[in-house]
Amino acid sequence: MAQSTLSPDERIARITFGTVYPLYLEKVTKKGRTREELNQVIEWLTGFDSEKIAELATQNITFESFFQQAELNRNAHLISGVVCGIRVEEIQNPLTQKIRYLDKLVDELAKGKKMEKVLRMNTQEEL
Repeated sequence: MAQSTLSPDERIARITFGTVYPLYLEKVTKKGRTREELNQVIEWLTGFDSEKIAELATQNITFESFFQQAELNRNAHLISGVVCGIRVEEIQNPLTQKIRYLDKLVDELAKGKKMEKVLRMNTQEEL
């Protein structure tokens, strides 16, 4: 019952990375992408290498703790589009926005976008 009183932002913050990572992996591999590509996307966004991603996926770490440990990519603000019917660039809660950034990157990877586009390469800000 107590969970029903949580806001959507609070509920999403309490989801564990270890619960969602296998779902991300299944989503991208069903579309012909690899674990390495998924980890590359997560590393780009968070700064975590493959070893750290694997470690965090086995822990009972919430997305809130996950993103507290992350060093968000300076170009993360370039991620735009719709996830779950909401434009990620318009999300007001910073944690929810970071989680939806990750969701959006995984969606783009699964849709077959080139890695350069997923990782926001060749932008003016990187020059």
